[in-house]
Formats: sequence, C-alpha cells, structure tokens
Amino acid sequence: MALPGRRSSTFTRLLRHGFTDPSAAERLLDAPAMSLVRSDPMLLDALGATADPDLALRGLVRLAEAQRPDELRVLLDTVVAAKPLRDRLLGVLGASEALGDHLARHPGDWHALVTYELADLHPGVEEFERGLAEATDPVSLRVAYRRCLLAIAARDVCGTADFAQTAAELADLATATLRAALAIAKAAAPEDAALCRLAVIAMGKCGGHELNYVSDVDVIFVGEPADGVGGAGEGIDEGKAIQAATRLASHLMRICSESNIEGSIWPVDANLRPEGRNGPLVRTLSSHLAYYQRWAKTWEFQALLKARAVAGDPMLGAQYIEAVSPLVWQASEREHFVSDVQKMRRRVVDNIPPGQVDRELKLGPGGLRDVEFAVQLLQLVHGRSDASLHSGSTLEALAALAAGGYVGRADAAQLDEAYRFLRAMEHRIQLYRLRRTHLVPEDEADLRRLGRSLGLRGDPVAELNRTWRRHASVVRRLHEKLFYRPLLDAVAQLAPGEIRLSPRAARQRLEALGYADPAAALRHLEALSSGVSRKAAIQRTLLPVLLGWFADSADPDAGLLGFRKVSDALGKTPWYLRLLRDEGAAAENLARVLSAGRLAPDLLLRAPEAVAILGDPQGLAPRGREPLEQEVLAAVGRAETAEGAVAAARGMRRRELFRTTAADIIGSYGTEDSPAEEDPGALVDRVGNAVTDLNAATLAGALRAVVGERWGDILPTRFAVIGMGRFGGHELGYGSDADVLFVHEPREGVSEQEAARAANEVIAEMRRLLQVPTSDPPLLIDADLRPEGKSGPMVRTLASYAAYYRRWSLVWESQALLRAEPMAGNAELGRRFIELVDPLRYPAEGLGEDAVREIRRLKARMETERLPRGADPTLHTKLGRGGLSDVEWTVQLLQMRHGWAEPGLRTTRTREALAAARAAELISTEDAQILDEAWVLATRVRNGVMLVRGRPGDTFPSDGRELGAMGRYLGYGPGRVGAMLDDYRRTTRRARAVVEELFYGAAT
Repeated sequence: MALPGRRSSTFTRLLRHGFTDPSAAERLLDAPAMSLVRSDPMLLDALGATADPDLALRGLVRLAEAQRPDELRVLLDTVVAAKPLRDRLLGVLGASEALGDHLARHPGDWHALVTYELADLHPGVEEFERGLAEATDPVSLRVAYRRCLLAIAARDVCGTADFAQTAAELADLATATLRAALAIAKAAAPEDAALCRLAVIAMGKCGGHELNYVSDVDVIFVGEPADGVGGAGEGIDEGKAIQAATRLASHLMRICSESNIEGSIWPVDANLRPEGRNGPLVRTLSSHLAYYQRWAKTWEFQALLKARAVAGDPMLGAQYIEAVSPLVWQASEREHFVSDVQKMRRRVVDNIPPGQVDRELKLGPGGLRDVEFAVQLLQLVHGRSDASLHSGSTLEALAALAAGGYVGRADAAQLDEAYRFLRAMEHRIQLYRLRRTHLVPEDEADLRRLGRSLGLRGDPVAELNRTWRRHASVVRRLHEKLFYRPLLDAVAQLAPGEIRLSPRAARQRLEALGYADPAAALRHLEALSSGVSRKAAIQRTLLPVLLGWFADSADPDAGLLGFRKVSDALGKTPWYLRLLRDEGAAAENLARVLSAGRLAPDLLLRAPEAVAILGDPQGLAPRGREPLEQEVLAAVGRAETAEGAVAAARGMRRRELFRTTAADIIGSYGTEDSPAEEDPGALVDRVGNAVTDLNAATLAGALRAVVGERWGDILPTRFAVIGMGRFGGHELGYGSDADVLFVHEPREGVSEQEAARAANEVIAEMRRLLQVPTSDPPLLIDADLRPEGKSGPMVRTLASYAAYYRRWSLVWESQALLRAEPMAGNAELGRRFIELVDPLRYPAEGLGEDAVREIRRLKARMETERLPRGADPTLHTKLGRGGLSDVEWTVQLLQMRHGWAEPGLRTTRTREALAAARAAELISTEDAQILDEAWVLATRVRNGVMLVRGRPGDTFPSDGRELGAMGRYLGYGPGRVGAMLDDYRRTTRRARAVVEELFYGAAT
C-alpha cells in the first residue's frame, strides 16, 4: 500500500502505460482473482498497448472473477505464457465493452481466442457454420454468433486482418447465421419447409462482402413451389407455397432481429424488395422479373449491384442472380439514369439532421457513401461493356475501375486509402458497444479510445481528427470529380452497341453519324484504341462519346482527325487522357473545338499542350491586358536576343488566340454543362477585347525587346503606338491587321534627326520580327492611316502631327481618329496625342454642312469602287448592304456631329457609341437595336469565316461543309443554311433602311 500523499511506483507505471484512472486500476490489480498475474511485468505492457487500458483491465478482472477456480488458473497461466492469446484477449477487452460483457456472462468463450494457427486467421462460411452448428434456438444462436464475433474482433484489433478481410469475415458470419436461422425456422415448421423452395438473397454490404460489425442485413426472399410446378394438378399450389415461404422468411427475420436474454443478433431488413415494405415479403422469380422490367426505379438496380445468393435453395438463388444481373447492367440506359443517381445522393445528404452532418461518417459529405455512390455509378455506366467491373465489393470495383482506366491510378489509391480508414473508424465505433451507429463520438474519452484503436499515439484525439478530416476532404473532392463527371452521362446515353462495335458495324455506324470517309475514320479509331495499354483502355471509353460530339458538327471527319493528331502528340503525356476523362467538360470542349473549323485546331496542333486550357473551369476566361503584358515583358526580360524575345511573345499570342477561339466556339455551340450564350453581342465583345488586349501586349513586348537590344532601357526618343481602326476600337477579329500610328518626341539633348532615325529603326525591326515566318501566326502592322498615307513618313513627332492636322487634315482623317487609342509605349506621350486629336474628332459645335456632304460622298464612292467584282452586296459583311461599313459610318457621323456635347459618344467602340446615341435620344431605340443587331451579326460572320476556313474573308464561304460549319457557329442546326442566309439578308436589309434615313437623309 502506498503511503498517504505519495504515489506508488505502480501508479506511475499505470500513468505511463496510458491508464486514465490509475487509482481504480491499482484497486483492480489488487483483486484476489488477479493474484497470479499482478506481478507479471508483461501484463502492464500488454494492457498499455490496447485501445483503452482501463476498459481492458476491468474486462479481464470481470472475466477472471467469473471463472471457476480450476478454470481461473488455466486462464491466467495462458495469459502469462501465451503472448498471442494475451494480445488477442486484452485487445478485444480494450476495444469492446460489449464483448467484455459477453465474456463475463459466458466465461468459457475465451477459449475461442486460443487457436492461432494460420488456417484459423481468415475463416470462411463453412468454418462459421461449424461454429454455429450446435445452435438450435434463437438464444443459443445469439451466444454462438457472439463467440464467432470474438475471434473476428481479435484478428481485427491485433492487425492480423485488415479492414477488407474483417468486413468479408463479418459477411461470411452473417451468411452462416442466416443459414442457421433458416434451419431453425424449418425445424419449427417442417410442413412449410416441405411446401416451398426459399432462397435468401443478401443485398447491401452483406451482399458485397463488406459488412459492418453492427448493421442491418438487407435481404430479398425468392420463393417457388417445392417441386417447381405451379397451378392445379399434382403440383403444389403456388399461392400456398408462397404463403409457406413467407412464414419461413418471417420466422428467420424474427430469430435474427428480436431481442432475447442475450439481446439480438442484428435486424434483417427486407425493404429493398419490390414495392418495399408495401410489397409481399416473398415473390416468385417470375414476379420479381416482371416488377423489375416494368416498375423498378433507378435506385433499385443500383441496390441489385451487390445482390448475392447466401442461404436457402442454392439453385433458386443462382437462377435469381442470373436473371437480374442483365437488368442491373442495362440500368444506365434508362432515361435520366445518371442524374437520378446524383439526385438520390443529394437527398441523402439533405436529410441528415443539421447537428449531425459534421459527425456523420457514413452519409455526410466526404463520408463512406460518397465513395460508394461514385464507384457504383461508374460501375453501372461502364460495366455494360466491361465485365471486370461486375463486383459487389467497393474496393474490388475501385481497383477494377483503375485497372480499366476509368479512374486515375492516383485518384483510386487516394480513395482506397480514405475508404479503408473511414471504414476502420466505423468498425471501431460500432465494436465498442456493438451498436449500429455511424456518428463520430464527441466525448473526449471515446475519441481517445477510438484514436488508439486505430494505432494513433501521442495525442490520439488531435491526430484522429486531423487524419479523419484529411481523408474526408479527399473523398469529397474526388466524389465531386468522379460522381458529377459530365462524360458519365454521355456514356450512359450511348446504345449498348455503340460501346463495342465490330469493324463492319462500326463502319455502318460512322456512315449513319455523317462521317464522309468511314474507312479513314475506322483507321483513326483503331490507331487510337487498339492494344491492351492503359492509354488504349481510356481511349475506348472516350471515343464512343467523342464520335457523337464530332458528328454533331459540320465536319466529323476533321474533328476525329484532329483528335488523333492531338492524341498522337500528347498520348504519352500522363495528364492528357486523364484530363479528358476526369476534368469537367474538357472532352466535350475539345470535340467542339476540333470539329468547328481550321483555325482553332491549327493553333492547338502547333502547341498541343494548350489543350489543358479546356479542362480548367476558368481556362476559357479572357486574361486581360495587364496580366498578358506582365507575362510578355517577363518573357522578354528572360530572352537573350530580340528574336528570342519576340518569338516568346508570339508563342504567348498563339496560346491566347487558341484560348479566345475555343471560348468563342464553346460559347457559340455550348456544351451539355454550359449552353450557348444567349447574347451574340457578348461573344463579339469578348473576342474583340481579347484579341485587342493580346495584340497590344504583343506590341509592348516587341517594342521592349527591340529597344532593349539596340539601346538598352532608354530609347533616344519617347515613343508610343496609337491603335486605329478596329484595333483602337477593341473590335479586332481573328484575321485583322493592327492599324496603328507611330508618334515620338526627342529626349532632351537628342537632335530631331537622331530621334527620327531611332524611331524608324524601332518600327522596322518590330515589323520584321513580328512577321518572321514561324509556326506562330504573324501580327501584321498597318500604318496606312497616317498623315499622307503610304507616301507620308512612318513616324512623326507630336509637334509634326499638330502642324499637319492644323494645316492639312481632311475630314476622313478626323473620322479615322475617332478610333485612336494608345496601345503601347510611352503612356504620357500617348495621352498627349489623344489630347491633340480630340478637337479634330469631336469638333466644337459639330460638323459643318460641307463636312457632312464630304463624308457622305466618300461613303458612296467607297460603296461603288471598293466592293469586289462579283461579290454579292447582300452578303458582303464589310462593304455590303447594311454591313459593318454602313453601321460604323452612321455611328461615326453621329459622334462627329454631337460628340462635343455628349460625353458618352466619346468612345472608340461602335456599340458603346451607338448605345450612347440612343441614350441621348439621337436615334430611336428601335433603330439602335436594328443597327446593333446587324453590326454584331456581320462581325460574327467575319469571325466565323476565319474560324472555319483558317483565313480571313468578308463573305460567306461557298464550300458546302464550310457553309454548314458557319451555320453551326451561328446557331443553326443541320440543313438550315438557307435560313441562315435569309436571316442575314433580312437583318442587314433592315439596317440599310435605317442607314438610308440617318446617314443619307436630312443633314440635321
């Protein structure tokens, strides 16, 4: 006994070994029943290794006190001498209060833990049946069940069985128990047993060989007359047979579910049967099939995925499984199948009580159901054509999905690890009191025991919470990625024959889809998907869906060819196919881009790695001038030569042009996840702004590169690039030149001749480098809008511009300056240039009548002289009736006449100026809408021509496929080319009528 106020050495040792109540532990060790082992130095070590040393010691004392004297010595001698038994016994006692209670009631059952041979480590159904063989009533069955459970728990807590083995053993024990319960029911009613054949089908986790310690055992009952004959005559009446089978099934359920002096085993739940609890408990096989073929809901087929015959008539059970399996693997062909499964998962989460969501290990976000639903959905969609996915086990199915390329290896490994940890948590929570729960405890002592049971030491509570949250976060992220994968719904909608086709059937299918050269298409398919590699397996998953998306375009053959080229270039890159399989709408985006024309595929094939843009949710958003310019200037700073710097800038421009074209195509065509944008004007503005920002950043980079190589950081003259035309108006198309003016101003101490020479050298070198033949598209600089046109100097000083405009400026030059905006170079100089030209483009008191007549004369002359010979004036987007020129000259006339008084008109952008004119009531709302619609449509046609043909043009293409592609780009379905042309003519005819009134009408 320790002296008052002093702690004994035993007390200290107990603290060190993890006891939370050392005083109580000391008293327990002093109990008479512990006299033979209290001095054993190994005992405290063994207790300290358990999940709860205090609980383990209490359980051991209770077990010892329940022994007869002769049995007590055997028990304690074995505990002292046999380390394996000591670890197993104390491990169970420290993890499960309920099994400790069982051992105290049945003190001889500890012998079930003695055997430790290899053959005993992982018993199956037959071994468990032998363990239950002597049970003849519900009470003895319950005792025998707990005795078998002792051995499973011992292997689990000692680590000689992992989670998957433990779950399989629990399912096998459940199978043996169902068989024993059915035998007891038959023995109690032999007359019923003689009338019928009854098969018990395990569902859920029992069917999937992944049962919990405490869980409802889901079953379905199938019954038939004993001799298999229905109807009248000598055979047994089917109705009587089903009644007899129902009585046997009901008795089986009571044996397992009802409580007795030993408690209950587990509830048997038959609510997964047809019609649920409202349907008959037992049906014939034909009745089951009739229900599934006519009435079953999506979730019922998902549940049948784990169906397994476990008890009763083995032949009937096998017939049931054979009959329903094809229905399971056809379920994904049902309308809205994928969305139905997704909605069901969301409903489960929505029904969790708010106070329990964060502790719900099974149903909550990031919980076990997230893994299970994702795996099951992938199985059901892809399992139609891949029998390797036909497993009821979550982990086996996940491994098969990874092996088949349906899930990335890294994702599968993370899900596997997380699922094992979360299931192990669930097992240990349930094992403590053998109660059905999936809530993580809140009590500190419970969390400590749970953490230690999982091998976490140090601070087990903190480590448990950290590890649990990490795995839950992984599960949630991957669940969202896999469960809501757009490709799934597309695969599910394919007819079964589209997934695996013979060469002949494939050729017929390709012809039906509209492929002009099915033989070439077949060669592409074979090259992409032949072989047994993981790459080929993933391609076989992607291609059936991609073929349909390509077929939705005007040129499916071009789309498939482009996909093969991209795949050939990137096929060995690990992320490429993973991106298409996993990331959002990347695959559909790629299909749309590759089959929409020549420009976007050409840009992509020059740098296939840009396909990553299509998988980024923000990847299609325009980046803006500031970040683009920062990137370009950083690349220029890293380059060793001006050539290298401008090459880097042009490479960035190519990539960003692809981003813009892809966004334009996808925004026009739409995808299943992202419908086409309703406002074509938004698409036009986005393209114009994006290409303008991109060209401005490229010019800034080229300027920095040229100046840096020749003059260092400081050019002898201040230099600015002024955007003109569509460039200054932020209305560039894909094939537009960059219209510019160049202005400079000599620095102090530099002669005007030296400054001019430096400025001209900069311009010449910029233009040369931006047009050097490479795989990147050139940026053409056009300075023809400068004073005196092509005959005038390429660059002038600010003072020279001022002198020229003061003395010689013509009205058309003032009109051209409406689009002037600084784009690169010295910002202060650019601002001063704008201050210089503002009075010219927005003249005080507006334009005089002579100037108005001159503008009208110039416009009329341009219409008659510049329209190409043979061009249809009703379809020419720039100079034709109601086209870009008509709208722009009308708006510009309003700007020059009223810009001095209306600040909103002082903009370089046509649509903004038109909106300002409407707001100022200079034009009616109806007329403004007509002009805006025509300008947007003509701009979209020009953009579409460049996208489809890969070269600029001002009128619709004449080739049938190209014209069809234009129709798709503008939102017209197949066969609607005529309607497209009629709509264009009608829209521009209305615009021309407004132009006749506003531009050529009265001068006021």
